[in-house]
Amino acid sequence: MQYRDDPVSGNKLSILGLGCMRFSRNMAETERMILRAIDGGVNYFDTAYIYPKSEETLGAILGKHKKRTSVFIATKLPLILCKGPDDFDKFFNKELERLQTDYIDYYLMHMITDSAQWEQFCGWGIEQWISEKKRAGKIRQAGFSFHGSLGEFIKVLDARQWDFCQIQYNYSNENYQAGKEGLKAAAAKGIPVMIMEPLLGGRLAAGLPKEALALFSKADPSLSPPAWGLRWLWNQSEVTVVLSGMSTTEQMDDNLRSAEGARSLTEAELAVYTEVIALFNGAYKIHCTGCNYCMPCPKGINIPGCFAAYNTSFSQNFTIGIQQFLTSTAAVSKNPHSPRLCVECGKCESHCPQHLPIRKALKQVASRLEPFPVRLGLSIARRFLQ
Repeated sequence: MQYRDDPVSGNKLSILGLGCMRFSRNMAETERMILRAIDGGVNYFDTAYIYPKSEETLGAILGKHKKRTSVFIATKLPLILCKGPDDFDKFFNKELERLQTDYIDYYLMHMITDSAQWEQFCGWGIEQWISEKKRAGKIRQAGFSFHGSLGEFIKVLDARQWDFCQIQYNYSNENYQAGKEGLKAAAAKGIPVMIMEPLLGGRLAAGLPKEALALFSKADPSLSPPAWGLRWLWNQSEVTVVLSGMSTTEQMDDNLRSAEGARSLTEAELAVYTEVIALFNGAYKIHCTGCNYCMPCPKGINIPGCFAAYNTSFSQNFTIGIQQFLTSTAAVSKNPHSPRLCVECGKCESHCPQHLPIRKALKQVASRLEPFPVRLGLSIARRFLQ
């Protein structure tokens, strides 16, 4: 494992961190993966209050194997759930309980979208609350995760003396949200930068067009698509930790190999990314990461599933996309979850970190994957099943 310095705390952090949002439902597999990560030198584990069962699972496994002091735990205050200042302690204490610990190494203000949001929480006394927790040793490093525009990122970055920050960043669009400029601005302040969604919710691992896969394979057949994605990030000195949301030991082993072999990229390799990006962006129509923050939909629509099928219909082929769509929407069941059920309430959009126009996009999905002939055929199939 390779490590990079956290200039604020002096900690040496593994360049590969385990993003704990997408744990397997198989507890034994998750346990094997976490222990494999620790054995492989991973020492930064990122979870959050709103990741289902994530904190409890991580805490239980670390506690069982007495590995708490072997790792740095990062978790997050769920700002979207806070209704007032009393909630800060309520959520924080619950997180300590779930994680079976009495302190958090890296604590983030979760999913800040703009400076106005931060100012609201400052009005509730959050800065004083952070300072008190740091003095008590309950929080070692305080930072924020960001989902908004570059201009707002800079404002939040300048709002206080942060210990670190976390941004979404990958090779498919280096100018999205905080982007490359935000990365450099944070590094210039001397704070570590943690990277989330390095593979765009797995889309840069399993959703690349065949032509893009061929380009990567020709350049270096020994590297997997995820390895290409991670190495692009590690090629930038401003990046401290890259968080990969792994769910299997096989994924962990592949990423450990990538981290151990990370090196500076050649000009020829960088040129391959340029070609791959052009192919990917041409096929990847809806930039959904599958984070599921938009769920549950009041009408039961599988929003991430619809978007994944839509993108697949372009990146691979239409038939595979249709098959994926029928499965993800339970299209032939008695209670299908068609995107046409959308009543445009907007709840999903208010929770989307990517600020996607979900309501409009669902109409696009329905138009392409559920045209009249398909709807007619599904209707007949459902009647037959009844």
